[in-house]
Amino acid sequence: MERSAVAAVRRLRAPGSGERNGDRRPPPARREDNEADLQGKKRGGPRRRLLGEARGAPLVLLYLLVLRVLVQVSHRQLLSPPAGRGEREFSAQRARGYLDNITAIGPRTVGSPENEVLTVNYLLQQIKAIEAESTDAHKIFVDIQRPTGSFSIDFLGGFTSYYANITNVVVKLEPQGGAEHAVLSNCHFDSVPNTPGASDDAVSCSVMLEILYTLSKSTEPLQHAVIFLFNGAEENILQASHGFITQHEWAKSIRAFINLEAAGVGGKELVFQTGPENPWLVQAYVFAAKHPFASVVAQEIFQSGIIPADTDFRIYRDFGNVPGIDLAFIENGYIYHTKYDTSDRILTDSIQRAGDNILAVLKYLATSDMLAKSFEYRHGNVIFFDVLGLFVLAYPARVGTILNYVIAAIAFLYLGKKILQPKTRAINNLKKFFTAFGLILLSWISTLVTVLIVAVFISLIGRSLSWYTHFYVSVFLYGAAAAVKLILVHSLAKKFYYKNMNDQYLGDVFFDASLMIWSVLLAMITHIGLCSAFICTLWVAFPLLTKLMVHKEFRQKGATMKFVAMYMLGMFVPYLYMLYLNWTVFEMFTPIMGRSGSEIPPDVVLAGFIVASTVILSSYFINFIYLVKSTKTTLITLTAVFVVTLILVCSGIFFPYSSDAANPKPKRVFLQHTNRRFHDLDGNLVKSDSGIWINGFDYNGISHITPHVPEINDTIRTPCEEWAPFCGLPWILPVHFMFRKNWYLPASEIFPASPIHFKLLTKEPTPWNSVRLSFEVSGPSHMSLYIRPHEGSALSTWSLGDGTPVASVGGDYFVFYSHGLQATPWHFWIELTGSEKHSDGMVSLAIAAHYFFGEDQKSPQLYALLERFPNWTFSSGWSCTYDLFVF
Repeated sequence: MERSAVAAVRRLRAPGSGERNGDRRPPPARREDNEADLQGKKRGGPRRRLLGEARGAPLVLLYLLVLRVLVQVSHRQLLSPPAGRGEREFSAQRARGYLDNITAIGPRTVGSPENEVLTVNYLLQQIKAIEAESTDAHKIFVDIQRPTGSFSIDFLGGFTSYYANITNVVVKLEPQGGAEHAVLSNCHFDSVPNTPGASDDAVSCSVMLEILYTLSKSTEPLQHAVIFLFNGAEENILQASHGFITQHEWAKSIRAFINLEAAGVGGKELVFQTGPENPWLVQAYVFAAKHPFASVVAQEIFQSGIIPADTDFRIYRDFGNVPGIDLAFIENGYIYHTKYDTSDRILTDSIQRAGDNILAVLKYLATSDMLAKSFEYRHGNVIFFDVLGLFVLAYPARVGTILNYVIAAIAFLYLGKKILQPKTRAINNLKKFFTAFGLILLSWISTLVTVLIVAVFISLIGRSLSWYTHFYVSVFLYGAAAAVKLILVHSLAKKFYYKNMNDQYLGDVFFDASLMIWSVLLAMITHIGLCSAFICTLWVAFPLLTKLMVHKEFRQKGATMKFVAMYMLGMFVPYLYMLYLNWTVFEMFTPIMGRSGSEIPPDVVLAGFIVASTVILSSYFINFIYLVKSTKTTLITLTAVFVVTLILVCSGIFFPYSSDAANPKPKRVFLQHTNRRFHDLDGNLVKSDSGIWINGFDYNGISHITPHVPEINDTIRTPCEEWAPFCGLPWILPVHFMFRKNWYLPASEIFPASPIHFKLLTKEPTPWNSVRLSFEVSGPSHMSLYIRPHEGSALSTWSLGDGTPVASVGGDYFVFYSHGLQATPWHFWIELTGSEKHSDGMVSLAIAAHYFFGEDQKSPQLYALLERFPNWTFSSGWSCTYDLFVF
């Protein structure tokens, strides 16, 4: 039978505690007497704690600080090019030259000459120069594709996309003897309006050009072809990739792909999606990548839909049934999709990292026998994660499931044996164990509730995002509050509920209770099927090993500090990895809070993340609260930090945004100078107006802008036209549910040089008791179509997508339309079922035209207003029209 390690504590007590100093007599032989002593019968004199507070709290803080430094070094590390680089290896300097030239063209919006002509010509020029220098081992083919098509997608609540005559530049590099199979490398050269798009995604196209150059100069032929797709319409919600994978003749040969994207500017490129299934692709990345950075946790977060973004990965997966790897730069997302996304902000070392990795993986895939039979290796998911950017661990999910259940079972057996023996005390042990279990859960729930109350209060008084520029503010505010509440709950429990209990016994019980919680989570998350359960595995396996390791050490006299040292050493791996993962999550999510819409309080979201991090990191340090002499000093210090930070935040001293030239964190504001015209069933104009429609992309709305532009205030809040599709507002995307707070400043009417033309061509009944309406539309490169069937009518089918209408959030139908430099008028039809006898017609149909470039983009009034915005904003503006018709 196992002897309780805590019995040895009695030998460490000071004289007067019931034992003589230096007494080396063996512990009592009877287990019952030993347990009674452990459970707290005082035997004269004060109790001696295992650790004084002067040692305990600073040791824990120092331990976490050291781990944080290691994490920071690993995240900021950008490996420099190795010495002795040969001429055939990837050159970041040459890639930077491509990048500078592409971004010098300016914003590259689909349909603009900058995108369709200047960038395309530059790419063709560089590809031609590369082809001229290529060796005889390869053949290079170039094709300009101008696809037209349509598809539906469930992104952003669901909508349908239609594109006409957009542009793809496609290059195929293959051995002289030809190749039956190919691997695809994808980037996009278009950008969102008003931004140079260096990181998203010109740098990826520059990397691909250099990889094409490097491979073409090699004298060693590849086994398979490599297809480089420079797609020209990704920012139009993945249109160009759909046109390629569904229509291009080379698409049939593709067996795998690598998609190069960005959610930030520079840094390390993260592999955040793989598959579907095909574990061999992850193994290829693990084997080939020189500077790996990958996480299945990022994959499951991204695919959950909580991040309002998507990539061409979805198109290749869903419409091409091709497996692939999705990677993206994630650092400094504050300036993603803004005017600050310039080439000079991307470090050469970042380009070198990405080039080394992607070149190595492409070469590996292009010479792999598995590529030709990729569909034969589609068997289950894979768990993968990098360790401080040094290497990647990857293993099949089914192996992870077995491992998880085995480790959980071992933990349950260990806890069961410990609690249920001896049988005479099993009931008492269970009671104390589940009391500790409940106290931990209570402390977590009360901590979450308390911190969320603080976050809601901060949001209500208008101080949201105070941490946006100074992240440490969130740590001092919400992190300190979380730590105070956790420590307070357990300190009170120790003082009032456990006042007669032995300290070491309590520490032992609370350690085991934390182990039980993680074991239950491990079993549950594994059962759900999430690959991220490996995190729970770390938090069960290493603490269990640590407990067994320090169990014997603590029996020895004078082993207090040795116990602490071994305890922290045993916990090193899970704590280090958790901090590393937290850093990645906060680096991705914090900037997203500045563009997540007006409906989600970012302080509540961030506070929730911080509480989760605090709870996880405190899991196996809760027992220290019961081991230290007092927590008074720690509580006073943390409370002071929280109170001072709260006062400073409430005072408004922490301004959310920054115009710092080196590290800007701008507020995003979108302005559309709009003409609106509403027609009735007879075609009569019943209402019209003009104004500048304003959307703030974060929870703060325009409160910080009003002092600079007084006429933009809450008196001009936009009313929703309930009877019109999408509130009668010209949404470019169906994101109305994310931006319910917007403003409409009256302005003069605009007269676009290229106005929209909308015409009903035919209205005819069908044999299946419905009515078909056919339309013709012509206008600028970007238009949005909104459809709302009236009560008693239903939209049954249409000529878009696969023929099945897809409704957006709220029930209206949204169609995103774009075309390239030139396009014929857009023709489409819809079929409606229901009675035509309604006095208000069967359907309301609205069309919005968006002028993203050229002479129609910005009116003089819009220009003047944009000039008045403070320099800590990124204000993107364009002109648009909205026309509503009833049929």
